[in-house]
Amino acid sequence: MKPFLHIAFLFSVSVAFAQEGLYNSGNFTVHNDAQVGLHTNLINDANFDQTTGLVGFYGNRPITVTGSIPPTFWDTEILMDNNVFLDIPLMVRNNVNFILGDFLTPTNTPTVNLNFMEDGFFGGESDDSKVTGFAEVNNRNVFSFPVGDAEQLRPLTFNAQGTVPQAICAYFFENPSAPTSISQTFDVEEKVNNIGTVTDREFWILQGNTPVQVTISWNTRSSLITIPNATVESIIVVGWNKSSNQWVVIGNTAYSGDITNGFVTSETFVPNDYAAITFGTVPLPTDTFAVNNPTLGNYFLSPNGDGTNDFLVIDGMEESPNNSLRIFNRYGQKVFEKINYTNEFRGVANTGSMVPNPANGLPEGVYFYLVTLDDLGLEYNGFLFLDK
Repeated sequence: MKPFLHIAFLFSVSVAFAQEGLYNSGNFTVHNDAQVGLHTNLINDANFDQTTGLVGFYGNRPITVTGSIPPTFWDTEILMDNNVFLDIPLMVRNNVNFILGDFLTPTNTPTVNLNFMEDGFFGGESDDSKVTGFAEVNNRNVFSFPVGDAEQLRPLTFNAQGTVPQAICAYFFENPSAPTSISQTFDVEEKVNNIGTVTDREFWILQGNTPVQVTISWNTRSSLITIPNATVESIIVVGWNKSSNQWVVIGNTAYSGDITNGFVTSETFVPNDYAAITFGTVPLPTDTFAVNNPTLGNYFLSPNGDGTNDFLVIDGMEESPNNSLRIFNRYGQKVFEKINYTNEFRGVANTGSMVPNPANGLPEGVYFYLVTLDDLGLEYNGFLFLDK
């Protein structure tokens, strides 16, 4: 049987139980299979990083972890009718066992978080037990953050080609235009033209310098069904670009589900380029954007070799030899890009991981194009219909 309490005190240890909690001002060690149960606050002002047993949080009163030095646990678990509030980071080397109760962190201080260290993992996460606030992970190429809000678990999973030294994530069930938990705002009306609508229900914050793909999900509470013209095929991952201060398309590589419940996996991007990420939709020709801008220039393309409309010829391109053309499908994925375009597009993709065999040509349907005329300092866009 494992001993419930087996604490070794090293030299210069000072551990005191006061009315407000357990105060550590020395070296506090939990050996091997020992188990320590905390039913009170932890004030940590000294080393608490040599544990190889379990330090758990229990009881029905809120517990606060505070002090000047972040504690490092081997294993931890939470089984409470309340929550654990982290005023300083809590580091976990091995396992976090979520049973009941949340780990809460400050929403304006991402560096104060529940940190899953290099070999750390977790289990048992649910709507009743998760991280409400920020979680961090170190040195992984795949990880699913057990984050959410007070009501629901809303995880974000990242996947990278190489090792991600550090990534930090939180979820917010708040309107990005006017969040109550953070000071920054992300106006859902400030968006590029190839976004139809940005959801005003929820968003995630993800920080990191390494390129990743992310998978996020929606459910009934996300209310994507209320977005005009929204279908599961039109949902895309969008991000608040820090440079342009607007929502831009990150794009998709996969999606599944229906408009009520589903998930989407993004294109590869660098998280630190974006202050927030969430769901958007791609505009269709019937959207108000196209109706209110009839002079954008919409095109019909039928690359069947009959000499008519075989190539995309955009009016005015010849006036600016220094130009660029980008074409997106209705899922928000970029399928064609050309610097200094000279009427080469004939319905064949030259970029985009969702195109399994580019030589066969793109499927027929509606596409969105974006043209930049560098010599004239102009940018314009519109729709094209590809007929096979």
